[in-house]
Amino acid sequence: MKKALFYIVDVFAEQKYTGNQLAVFMPGHHFSGKEMQQVAREMNFSETTFILSDKPQKGGYKVRIFTPGEEVPFAGHPTLGTAYIIQKKLLRSRPTQLILGLKVGKIPVSFESFDKNRERLWMKQIDPKFQAIYNSEQLVDVLNISKSDIDSRFPIQQVSTGLPFIIVPLKSLAAIKKCQIDKSKYFSLIKDIEAKAILVFAPQTYDPAHQLSVRVFVDYFGIPEDPATGSANGCLTGYLVKHRYFGKTEIDIQVEQGYEIGRPSLLYLRGRQEKSVIQVYVGGQVVPVARGEWI
Repeated sequence: MKKALFYIVDVFAEQKYTGNQLAVFMPGHHFSGKEMQQVAREMNFSETTFILSDKPQKGGYKVRIFTPGEEVPFAGHPTLGTAYIIQKKLLRSRPTQLILGLKVGKIPVSFESFDKNRERLWMKQIDPKFQAIYNSEQLVDVLNISKSDIDSRFPIQQVSTGLPFIIVPLKSLAAIKKCQIDKSKYFSLIKDIEAKAILVFAPQTYDPAHQLSVRVFVDYFGIPEDPATGSANGCLTGYLVKHRYFGKTEIDIQVEQGYEIGRPSLLYLRGRQEKSVIQVYVGGQVVPVARGEWI
């Protein structure tokens, strides 16, 4: 393998050592796809990204995303973290928007200034697709919770904005804390379905300033629990709007994730329905942590 410059950032973080860790490799690394997977496994973060060129190609900076287990077509915190590194380390100018060319398609990321030179990054995800609905019996054993923990007013549904997730509405923070994946039942559930990850959410939170608390389980990708998941929360945004969870067709909320595994994270969700289309935006802060050289 060749020497390659990389950066480590924390995404959906208010300060260092919170949020979701990401390694971003700069252009010029010349890794093959197989080597990218080996590097991602060695790094062992939820995801590692590889920028493939120092200029846009076909309208976007081409980027590949790998979990420790496999390449994925889209993921949220890698999109924001990679856009941050492109803007801060690759470009001499400071554009307010740039586009990443991912396997799922072109994803625009914008930079919003607030509070004395701080920036919040926003990505517009592709339109959500609402897919299979599951009954509670299929999930309670996987999550090790009781049927009474599930909020039956809303469906358990598979949703995708590029990467599908099973969205499970729970009643309380106590139910959120109680979730513990039974791996054999989890792998049995996902064996023949498109979604390989589960998001649970509830309207009670650790921080009263937030509107929802979330956990995301992604053992299939080599990550038992993810501290902050932009792709899953994009699916959640579409779900909340479609099913009028807050009683309206537009939301602008703050969601906490990662508290149970010691990586508190904060995600900003905006969604609105215009005719039959639900627009999904997920935002958060990126905090630089380190730079290094892969030898």
